Amino acid sequence: MSRHVTECLGKTRVVVEDGKIVEVGEPRIKKCPLFGKHRGIDELNAGSVRDNIEFRMQDFGLFSEDRKVRMPDFLSFGISEILGTALKHGAIDAAVIAADGCGTAVVTDPEIVQGLCGRISAIIETSPIETVIEAVGRDMVLDPETAEIDMLAGLEKAYSMGFRSVAVTVCGADDALKTRDSYGYSAVIMAVHTTGTSYRDAVTLFDNCDVITACASATIRQEAKSRNVITAGNKVPIYGVSEKGKELVSLRLKEIGRGPWTGNPPEDPPYPLI
Repeated sequence: MSRHVTECLGKTRVVVEDGKIVEVGEPRIKKCPLFGKHRGIDELNAGSVRDNIEFRMQDFGLFSEDRKVRMPDFLSFGISEILGTALKHGAIDAAVIAADGCGTAVVTDPEIVQGLCGRISAIIETSPIETVIEAVGRDMVLDPETAEIDMLAGLEKAYSMGFRSVAVTVCGADDALKTRDSYGYSAVIMAVHTTGTSYRDAVTLFDNCDVITACASATIRQEAKSRNVITAGNKVPIYGVSEKGKELVSLRLKEIGRGPWTGNPPEDPPYPLI
């Protein structure tokens, strides 16, 4: 049996088994301006979440052997777009990502980063999908037999393959701290899926990460105001925190012909922030 678990659209838990949605939880937020803009979703609820996941399954084969793996940029500004631009310009050698069908993988192709990560949220559990594994490269997947998700082990794999400037996505403060303690500043740490972050964890993320996305987090936005960051985006801001992080955010802004916000940008945040 194939099984895929994701947290998406307001941090809603969704479980898909053998190509069928078997569980949809309740969203923790009610409105996301990005989904309002791109999919016309005015309210996040169990029904609208189910409809959106079904659309993704039909549109680009999410959780199936029909999965489209390569894709051009989807948003003007997102973590996958930053990673893709950084790879394109040689600012990093590789990205360690987690995606449906392959779990943790080491990726060097910007279009594969975008194709796998640009239209998904946090993947909690997944099963192997041969279409995805073959496109990524079996030797680039942490465990092609199980599609295990372990970002620290993925980073170790990247270094063992000879990559030296490696970016990795993390979903929590503990993982960010462990990664920094283990690999120092050779690792470029990108914090994703931050909705619901405690204030203590927000501080830890800013102390250890290079780039942080705000998602629907009130504490991440609060802590950003006391830090020397550069900010891109106003619906779901992304913060360049370290010098390396600022470099990568600036590189993406240059790519799309924009500059960072100065002062307090006009806000169009998700609701409610938590």
